[in-house]
Amino acid sequence: MNPLVELNLALILFLPWFAILAVLFWIYPRRPVRPGRRLFDAASLALALAAACAGMYWSMANADTRFGAMWQQVLASSVSYGAFLLVMTLAFFARRRWLSAGPTVPHASGTGALAP
Repeated sequence: MNPLVELNLALILFLPWFAILAVLFWIYPRRPVRPGRRLFDAASLALALAAACAGMYWSMANADTRFGAMWQQVLASSVSYGAFLLVMTLAFFARRRWLSAGPTVPHASGTGALAP
């Protein structure tokens, strides 16, 4: 197998599933769409992909090959998927909390503080 493909096999295999999860994260919930939400979503998806890649490369470098090269791929797939889901779960709950906080309303004194 091509060494580049072998190194990135876990990511290649999970990219379709990562894409499905990314589209669902991007689309839902449809409302409210606040300023900065698309930026937050894009940053969350980029961070999740970076975490998945970092986990995959770490596990490929540190996997025990005494039981065969297949276990490198198994560990890389597991760690990559876990890292992606961890970041996406944290982003989901952070976004949910942010969206449920309600809109910011300028304070009467004009300081821009949140209204009670």
